[in-house]
Amino acid sequence: MGEVKSAGRPRSAEKDAAILRAALELLASQGFVRMTLDQVAAAAGVSKSTIHLRWKSKGNLVTAALESVRMAEAPPTTGDTRADLVAVLEDFAATVRQVRGMALIGTCLAEETHTPELLAMLRERTVLPRRALLRGVLEQARERGEIRPDADLEVAVSALLGPFYADYMAGRTDRTDWAEEAVELTLAGLRPPTP
Repeated sequence: MGEVKSAGRPRSAEKDAAILRAALELLASQGFVRMTLDQVAAAAGVSKSTIHLRWKSKGNLVTAALESVRMAEAPPTTGDTRADLVAVLEDFAATVRQVRGMALIGTCLAEETHTPELLAMLRERTVLPRRALLRGVLEQARERGEIRPDADLEVAVSALLGPFYADYMAGRTDRTDWAEEAVELTLAGLRPPTP
């Protein structure tokens, strides 16, 4: 919808990827307002007109760049609730670090008033699918009787993800066992009472 189709040579997938990578990096480092298409072109090694042939505006480009961060493949589930939750959380953290995700999140939050589609796209493409994965693992655990039937799984998902964000804000980014600890703490609160 935001892309402009042109006649002539087929588009280069390598150029597209370079442009989207550059846009993500600049969005994270400069923010939406300060980021320019000239900067993206220079970082991607393409001309500004090459970008304009693909995307009508900076907003269209940034939306496409955020869409490219879409969660690709989920870690396969094993049926072991603890291991599956830890795997999803560790994959989440690796993805966030790979794309400078905390800076992207900050930019999208800062732009919410003026460019709400950025945060909407980030939620739709990355946040909600990851939450759905965690909820799916918890639903399977509930079906197996490992979790109380009345447990609020949305609150549990937030409890699982929250430590990553809280540790980042506290400058505790060197903790390698945060996922295991978040899972243990959350599962302890979800277990059915012992008779």
